[in-house]
Amino acid sequence: MKPRTLKSSLVLFFITVMAGLAVRMAPLGLPAVVVKYGGSMMWAVMIYWIASTALLQWRLPVVGLVAGAIATGVEFFKLYHSPGMDAFRLTLPGMILLGRFFSVRDIVAYWVAIGAAAWLDGRIRRLEG
Repeated sequence: MKPRTLKSSLVLFFITVMAGLAVRMAPLGLPAVVVKYGGSMMWAVMIYWIASTALLQWRLPVVGLVAGAIATGVEFFKLYHSPGMDAFRLTLPGMILLGRFFSVRDIVAYWVAIGAAAWLDGRIRRLEG
């Protein structure tokens, strides 16, 4: 399967980041569960787009596993606490990039979102190729 173009990768990344920020921060009147898990899922999809762009020649299921492992690792990193790390997690970049609280449900949401992104990626690559 042919890799995505860099232009497509950048567009997908930008759209995903904007959607995630909108779901989490814009007053859209969405249910709390959509705000919580929608933002988490968009974060995981962003990780997938980064991984799939960096690993262009890899098979999509393998890229999905790598992205899922990264997202899961970041989630488990929330269990590590130090004064500096906890202070960073209270900043806006810290909240967006790392999050604050460990959640097994977030891990499930990440894997579902990454699976959907990998499926979409396959469709996009077929259209571009």
